[in-house]
Amino acid sequence: MLMSDAIAEMINNLLRESNGSLEIKRNDLAEKMGCVPSQINYVITSRFTPERGYIIESRRGGGGYIRIIKKEMHKDEYLMHSFYAIGDAIDAASAAAIIRNLADNKLITAREQAIMLGAVSPKALEKLASGENIVRADIMRQQILALMK
Repeated sequence: MLMSDAIAEMINNLLRESNGSLEIKRNDLAEKMGCVPSQINYVITSRFTPERGYIIESRRGGGGYIRIIKKEMHKDEYLMHSFYAIGDAIDAASAAAIIRNLADNKLITAREQAIMLGAVSPKALEKLASGENIVRADIMRQQILALMK
């Protein structure tokens, strides 16, 4: 298991144990995991994002902390959050993150996830001369709207 996977798993376990809200000291977690504090930052900024339903607050300094809150939302609220997170253009990695998050939260099936990922993949849009991210955003918004029906 990669160190970043182990850190993410540890944070997820702590979030579950604390009912979705966690306050940690970056240096303490880094020491516990046997890594550098910047690796903790990397995991938090890449895996605990608003697109994935998390709210992050931090305070630097000697008494600094990182607060991670898993926002619980109802299906339609979650879908609307995803809809607005797409924006006017979205790159393939961000689109995949939103789709994976929908699957992780049981809003779509594994098959629907595969279909959605295929529809917005770079391969599916490679023939566009430009505007790939704009078209991807349009496709994703229509998919999200279809899930709301």
